[in-house]
Amino acid sequence: MTSRGAKFWDSGAIPLIAPEVLGDIIADVADLAMVISETGQVLSVIVNPANPSFLVLEHWEGKDIRESLAVESLPKFESRLAEFLAGKNNVKPVELNHSREVSDWDSPVRYSFHRIAPDGAILMLGRDLRAIAEMQQQLIKAQLALERDYEVQREFDTRFRVLLGSMSEPVLFVSIQSGEITEANAAAITLLDRSRDDLIGSTLLSCFESRKRSDLIEALTTLAISERSDGMAIELRGKSRVVQVAPTLFRAAGERILLCRIIPDDDNSLKADNLARNMQDLYLSGPEAIVFASENGDVLSANDAFLDLIDVAHDINVRGRSLADYLQRGSVDLKVMTENATRAGRMRMYATKIAGQYGSPRAVEISVTKLHAGTHSVFAFVMRDSNQADTSRGAMLPTNEESMRSVVELVGSATLKDIVAETTNVVEKMCIETAVSLTMNNRVAAAEMLGLSRQSLYVKLRKFDLLSRDTDDS
Repeated sequence: MTSRGAKFWDSGAIPLIAPEVLGDIIADVADLAMVISETGQVLSVIVNPANPSFLVLEHWEGKDIRESLAVESLPKFESRLAEFLAGKNNVKPVELNHSREVSDWDSPVRYSFHRIAPDGAILMLGRDLRAIAEMQQQLIKAQLALERDYEVQREFDTRFRVLLGSMSEPVLFVSIQSGEITEANAAAITLLDRSRDDLIGSTLLSCFESRKRSDLIEALTTLAISERSDGMAIELRGKSRVVQVAPTLFRAAGERILLCRIIPDDDNSLKADNLARNMQDLYLSGPEAIVFASENGDVLSANDAFLDLIDVAHDINVRGRSLADYLQRGSVDLKVMTENATRAGRMRMYATKIAGQYGSPRAVEISVTKLHAGTHSVFAFVMRDSNQADTSRGAMLPTNEESMRSVVELVGSATLKDIVAETTNVVEKMCIETAVSLTMNNRVAAAEMLGLSRQSLYVKLRKFDLLSRDTDDS
């Protein structure tokens, strides 16, 4: 419409529109158009070619439009048609559903009424509402999904609250980024002697004695990453009381959070016969290096004494690696110890050398015990520095009277050279027999353990008549 408004259409400036052109215009404007009489008989059906669902409706012509409508749409059609025939101004469009028996769709169509001829013909322009209906269905499904998720979230939140409230151990949830306490249970509120409103949102530093918040959070994060079961001793602010804080690190909604379990370090409440606590303290603070390894020799955990032995800063660097990487003879030592421990349940005082990536080799004595962990087996290795052990116990050479007497009896009957040679042969034979026994007659492993070549070992086995004995025993 131009600035002349409706006069432009009344002035005859636009020529009469040809019937075929008018049909194309109507088809482009509406998805479905029908010309009906005042009684409701369908005179013509015009379908938008872009909508394939309406291309087979020519059979409606000559029939009453009421036959194609669903039962619930008949009253609405009658009411709106009566208003239009009565000459009421601004008759609103009506949404009608067509019956599935005469159409391939069941979504509503919005019809508007227009008088096009003096003989009473009425043009009904229809707009397909399926796109709107589908969008409404999607919105309803999304709303139902949100409500279900909300109910599930409420259920989990309730479970969390009940679990947290029923725990007797004080627990705090701390944001790593801000260092603020985001949640606390009743036991933590009682221990810290602060109200819930005062505790939630405050920093962790306000509860403990520490110089800087970043130092405390960083120390707890490092301890959580190491997956060590022991906690960190911290003094409660203003209470002169030390507690153990055991952190667990996890991520939720893109934010890293620390779950801090607070364990009161009250000696009066600890039992002297608490075996689990005593064994844990022995593992953490004992002078002997202790390593737990899986069946294939991979390190599961190691204490600080072992880390000092191989000069490694943190147990993260050794967990998951094979213990053979730190033994002098590698897999040979590991195989000998695990096979003997598997056969007898334990192995005492196995001498070898151990070294880290940078340190020099150290002579150690290793005791191995096989433990059962459900359906799996775990090997516990206890290591002691041989140099320190020798210093503490002095010379351990055999000095019993019987041995001395047997040596003394040779004096006078043989030269010193012969006595030394005979004694050397006895010691050499004992060492070879021990190596063969430890390796369960594995000649390659025994030769490597003794620092001999395989050919030299066979020569000595023949010399002491051990080769034929092994063959006869087998």
